Amino acid sequence: MKKKHLFTSMAATTLAVLALAGCGSKNADQATTKVNLPESYKNDKPAKQGGTLKTAVVADSAFKGIFNDGLSTDAVDSTVSQFGNESLFATDKNYKYAKGGAADIKIDRKAKTATVTFNPKAKWSDGEPVTAKDLEYSYEIIANKATKSQRYTESLQALKGLKEYHEGKADKISGFEIVNDRKAVLHFTKVTPNMTTSGNGVIWESASPYHYLKDVPFDKLESSDKIRKKPLFFGPYVLNKLVQGESAEWVPNKYYYKGKPKLDKITIETVATSSASAALKSKKYDLMFEEPSSVYGQNKKPKGYKMLGKEDLYYSYLGFRVGHADKNGVSVMDKNSKVADKNLRQALAYAMNIDQVSKKFGYGLSTRATTLIPTAFSDYHDKDAKGFPQDLDKANKLLDKAGYKKGKDGMRKTPEGKPLKLTLLVAGGSANSEAAVRNYIQQWKKIGVNVKLYNGRFVDFNNYTEKIQTNDKDFDLYMGAWSTGSDATPTDLYSPAAPFNFAHFNTKENSDLLAAMNSQKAFDADYRKEQFNKWQEYMNEQAFVVPVQYHYSVVPVSTKVKGMTLSPATKDGSWYTVSLTK
Repeated sequence: MKKKHLFTSMAATTLAVLALAGCGSKNADQATTKVNLPESYKNDKPAKQGGTLKTAVVADSAFKGIFNDGLSTDAVDSTVSQFGNESLFATDKNYKYAKGGAADIKIDRKAKTATVTFNPKAKWSDGEPVTAKDLEYSYEIIANKATKSQRYTESLQALKGLKEYHEGKADKISGFEIVNDRKAVLHFTKVTPNMTTSGNGVIWESASPYHYLKDVPFDKLESSDKIRKKPLFFGPYVLNKLVQGESAEWVPNKYYYKGKPKLDKITIETVATSSASAALKSKKYDLMFEEPSSVYGQNKKPKGYKMLGKEDLYYSYLGFRVGHADKNGVSVMDKNSKVADKNLRQALAYAMNIDQVSKKFGYGLSTRATTLIPTAFSDYHDKDAKGFPQDLDKANKLLDKAGYKKGKDGMRKTPEGKPLKLTLLVAGGSANSEAAVRNYIQQWKKIGVNVKLYNGRFVDFNNYTEKIQTNDKDFDLYMGAWSTGSDATPTDLYSPAAPFNFAHFNTKENSDLLAAMNSQKAFDADYRKEQFNKWQEYMNEQAFVVPVQYHYSVVPVSTKVKGMTLSPATKDGSWYTVSLTK
């Protein structure tokens, strides 16, 4: 399952703008990436049994180490745990559900149900079977208010009884029917067009070991050693050693339902952006995840490695804090927000020289984003959208029209005559990414808008996430990036009750368009595409969240590695098929 994640390090991409970000294309006006690398590495050398696969993830902050999908939102946690943390359901190359996972799923549109059948061979790493109760318990973890899970969304509320359970009106989720240990039937209020695709947000695709965690109070789960230090998994590998926030060691799960994994051990550790290039040159690692664009630009064909790549389900963005979350977590617009005027938001977007930054720092891995639907979703991305190419003249005219007049010092004042001063929250990253952000601040100064970094500096990513998830009014703009998940529908990022709606915008038009994307009419592919296009146009016009860059990810893979692929077709293999050659 490809879930939505907040990215961890600006270094991961080119501009890395925002704890995330991207790199650019050779042609500043080009909307598609130039790099074209294979997703898989076919190694004809004979494999050996055993050995240690050494991997790294580029991150400039410690990973949080929350090893439960219902409680974690951090992309690096997901990368660190991927060797054991397998989705329940297998997928094909288009992220559609397929047979052959720890469980199989069948959607019945007429009955409004999903039947989940568990593989009798699927077992947790302590030997206990994976059961229907483990899936039900995952829903409980997400929906129980005591866990404070950010995974509880409007989309999940389509499961009957989940909302009542969340509100404390019921002790059980009425729509989750356990037939027996190996079979569950989920009853929904509606079946939507995206429900056959992994990451749809309606169907949860991870299990949690109820027998192991049931004695831990919900409000203690996230901090529990059973989540942080000694988690159970049913994937091919199990956590053996952990240096909190720095590294992890994985060994084979002897109960893995597909068979014996090929490796004796997998290690993964964080490596700072500044050290990533040297680590590749010295062949310290067999694989490197989230390789920074700057590192790729310096060494596109590292000796002893094969480069794999794919277009990311990802975009970086500039967000505007236009409201707050009420006591129920629903976003409420604030008409007194400094950035409440869409003319100001659009002006700041048009002032940014994203194409130039992408060309300078992108190395062909990133391009200027034109909408909040990445080009990787080719069926839904609006190819005609222009986004916000730099246009200082247009930016100035928008501000003049809206009454933001320039003072004698050339800086803008609010329509009320007060100095316009805005605060920008950004997580720190690579030298390139931070240089790109400072460059944007200079571009805004050119149109007379005074933007300062929060407390005058870039903040640690963990502090950034904590800050952005509160109702703090100490900042007006923020930069970030999303790994969107494998379903294009943006409801869980931008609906009024979405925990990830950090801008806190809430309009009837937005809600109506989001609803239309997954309405019964949307089973007609042309209608659904039309609604996606309308939403993309509306979001660009309102500019609550401005798309900055799309990204193409690359993964250096040692020529000693066999069976490595970036394909989402998990039905054809997983980490248990990866081996080292003789």
